[in-house]
Amino acid sequence: MNKGIIGKKIGMTQLFDEKGMVVPVTIIEAGPCVVVQKKTVENDGYQAVQLGYGEVKLSRLSKPAKGHFDKAGVAPKKTLREFRFENIDEINVGDIIKADAFAAGDKVDVCGISKGKGYAGVIKRWNYHSLKATHGTGPVARHAGSNGACSSPSRVFKGKGLPGHLGAEKVTVQNLSIVKIDAENNLIAVKGAIPGAKGGIIVLTDSVKA
Repeated sequence: MNKGIIGKKIGMTQLFDEKGMVVPVTIIEAGPCVVVQKKTVENDGYQAVQLGYGEVKLSRLSKPAKGHFDKAGVAPKKTLREFRFENIDEINVGDIIKADAFAAGDKVDVCGISKGKGYAGVIKRWNYHSLKATHGTGPVARHAGSNGACSSPSRVFKGKGLPGHLGAEKVTVQNLSIVKIDAENNLIAVKGAIPGAKGGIIVLTDSVKA
């Protein structure tokens, strides 16, 4: 990983390319992020940088968190994320990382928390097909069906898709293309959809598949 930034999902819109074709994009408010901590192999066993994003009131900070920001000499930030960059020699605590760290045409991975959809059945959660709703199946057309055999193995095998909580989990969409950068307003337009609802926090990094 060579580049990374924390941002907020603004929403989706569309742009036009050089051929006049419509390109669906997601607008991300990327940064500005401040370097809050720099970790080294000598002190921490690995190298990484901790970035902070978003403003937060001092009254909402715990004393350890306030001390963490005071030690770095930076203003308190609402969201902290760690990035294991390959080279951190030129990065120092207090540096500002903005949207212009990326460029149009870059391939990126976008990580966020998907929309929570509550308790869901197997058809919505695991894409099971329903039973026929007539001729003796009874009122179980959307049920999961048989869970296991009889006395052998007398249990449900691991991995069986069952009803449960759907969404609200960490999701990464890989190898998306950056269509446009608005460095003045810290906006990045990424081709396609990304995880989460509007206003959700996302992490943007250069793609591991690029």
